[in-house]
Amino acid sequence: MSDVPRNAVNRAFKLASLPLGLAGRATLGLGKRLSGASAESVSTDVQQRTAEHVFRVLGELKGGAMKFGQTLSVLEAGIPEELAAPYRATLTKLQESAPPMKAETVHGVLAADLGPDWRDRFRSFDDAPAASASIGQVHRAVWHDGRTVAVKIQYPGAGDALRSDLRQVARLGRSIGALVPGMDAKALVEELHDRMVEELDYRMEADAQDGFALAYADDPEFAVPRLVEGAEHVLVSEWLDGLPLSKVIAEGTKDERDHAGLLYVRFLFSGPARAGLLHADPHPGNYRITADGRLGVLDYGAVARLPEGLPPSIGQLLRRALAGQADEMLDGLREEGFVKAHIHLDPEDLYDYLAPFLQPARVERFHFNRPWMREQFARINDPRRPGYSIGLKLNLPPSYLLIHRVWIGGLGVLSQLDCEAPFRAELERWLPGFAA
Repeated sequence: MSDVPRNAVNRAFKLASLPLGLAGRATLGLGKRLSGASAESVSTDVQQRTAEHVFRVLGELKGGAMKFGQTLSVLEAGIPEELAAPYRATLTKLQESAPPMKAETVHGVLAADLGPDWRDRFRSFDDAPAASASIGQVHRAVWHDGRTVAVKIQYPGAGDALRSDLRQVARLGRSIGALVPGMDAKALVEELHDRMVEELDYRMEADAQDGFALAYADDPEFAVPRLVEGAEHVLVSEWLDGLPLSKVIAEGTKDERDHAGLLYVRFLFSGPARAGLLHADPHPGNYRITADGRLGVLDYGAVARLPEGLPPSIGQLLRRALAGQADEMLDGLREEGFVKAHIHLDPEDLYDYLAPFLQPARVERFHFNRPWMREQFARINDPRRPGYSIGLKLNLPPSYLLIHRVWIGGLGVLSQLDCEAPFRAELERWLPGFAA
């Protein structure tokens, strides 16, 4: 791997190269068209080259560019897997290579946010981080009242770096739009920008965690750590022990995986109804199975605020699709902004494209597994299959960004769990507009 550029000028230059690279590829594509190549083959070639360039540049940069690149996974359905896979591997390496903060740096952040007498709030504080997050790290400590707590501390300067990178990346909406021609990428990029800036202020995360903790207090199925202290760059909450969901995926019995999968779906879908909040980071690292069998949930930085619950339109669209009402389904997708007015789609072709994704909602019990998930992504990522061109014509409305992230990420986690459970009943229970 090449060294991560740290100089602000070099970072800006790399980010600025993205639209320039697109212009060059578009010119090359025009030349190919003039030489007789088909419009479809040229379009696919330009899209793939653009995707490769965007992912490579964002993967080489840390800070906001890397964080933005991670969130761009919502666009991966429109590009071939062989282009997205190396990019994801690069991001993983960058995250794993992040060095921990020095103890004096950690103490400086604590003093700035909790006051110069911050040590008086703790009986003990472990200077060695217990875990790392995207823009900070977590330390284990004992609060002054004897409770074991997790102390999440933001890297100094992370906010400035993130905002600087996002200002550059936010200009790329039109360029990134070449990856998925049916998508309003500019609006989506702006929404990504706003949501990521929110994650910088741990007080917003504290508010979200507090909301979940109140809604799920003393719940027999879920464990949400209670908030202890929330400041702009420091978040203190009760420590939560448990078996990481990744361990359940790798080593769990069938019963354990089925149980974890059902609770996982129940938590994601019940949040908007019970707390007016949707936990929008479905990564397995944010979940634990406690000793008493509950699902413990960590990290509330990415949360969609849905005071009225999930939009009923989602359940209504799903119900139309299950009933085979292809024309009504397309009309509903247009109304919600998933298909732009100028985009032509055959209702039956769109239905065939979406039908396999509907299977978990058709049957009483469904078995998620990796082969099923691989087949779905092969259908929509392979340019040789009909689904590829249909996927390129779909738009993701900005208001559905985090919901989409949960939906797609959740399917991936359930497939990794290789679990079977009555998931349809959870939709009927928690998804407005879905029940007959």
